[in-house]
Amino acid sequence: MRRSLRFLAGVLVGGGALAGYLAFVGVDSVAARLSAVAPGLLAAVAVLVVAEGVVDGLGFWASVRPLGDGLTGSRSVQFAVAGDFFDTLSPAGPVSSEPIMATFVGTATDTTYSEALAVRSVAKYVKSGAQLVVSTAAALVVVLGGPAPRYFLTTLGGAVVGLAVLGTVVVRFRDPIGDGLAVVLAPVVRWTSSLYRETPHDRSVVERALDRFWTRIVRFRDRPGLLALIVVGGVAEQVLTAAALWVALVGVGAEVGVLALVPLVVVVPLPQVASAVPIPGSLGAYDVLLGGAIGLVTAVSPATAAAGVLVVRTATLLFSVVVGGVAVAFLRGWRLR
Repeated sequence: MRRSLRFLAGVLVGGGALAGYLAFVGVDSVAARLSAVAPGLLAAVAVLVVAEGVVDGLGFWASVRPLGDGLTGSRSVQFAVAGDFFDTLSPAGPVSSEPIMATFVGTATDTTYSEALAVRSVAKYVKSGAQLVVSTAAALVVVLGGPAPRYFLTTLGGAVVGLAVLGTVVVRFRDPIGDGLAVVLAPVVRWTSSLYRETPHDRSVVERALDRFWTRIVRFRDRPGLLALIVVGGVAEQVLTAAALWVALVGVGAEVGVLALVPLVVVVPLPQVASAVPIPGSLGAYDVLLGGAIGLVTAVSPATAAAGVLVVRTATLLFSVVVGGVAVAFLRGWRLR
């Protein structure tokens, strides 16, 4: 019951934020632009959204390849789409959905939860880093020859440096970090396991799980090809999302040329910070951030940007919830073991 109430509260908060944003930019203006979108352009947006979901399967395949026999291409796409479902409905997007997906990955590959979480953590880190690097390079072009403010470039560059430092620190000091995690997690695991086991798990179980976690992360150093595939998949997703936004903006009446794809590529990763807000689907938070960012890097009016974002977000959320829900229903690993 409490989970249902938190979910409902999150939807209401996110919906309220979105409603406030639409009221600020003009509900009538947004509605008028949405009603003028040609069916063919809506279909193009839908195709690009589906393509983005399918391409996500490439990175998923590469990330789980070191586990057991890995997954086939079709199953990787299924898992990627199922991940989109949990990204949408879990409280904090990928932050809370990846631990959920690790359960199903471990079952499908006949490995452990900690190993599955490790490879998926690496995939998310590498993918985010690659997208930020691409955005930073595109921002440099936009800042030098367009209307985008310079703080876009410094913000993105700072994020890239921050990710690099974080990755270096985690790998370099993994032993003390693991010891600290064992101290914190051992009491939690002991109490949780006592609910369904006569003999609760002790600290040694946590330490072994952490050892498997670190081992899987470090082994990616010997698999650069897999990391390259994760990068390619992440950048391809970024470009497809930018293309969907561009088509949607054209559909709602924005006068944007093909070169507008460059600033759109810049802003695609920025709203991911909305996943830190505990709102299902980052409803409202994501839309406000993306619409505002588009207005800053292009000459598109706020109402037009909001309308374009709503077109893409509607297609994305429908695909994630409907198709992702079907994919989730066919996953193995629902029973606790």
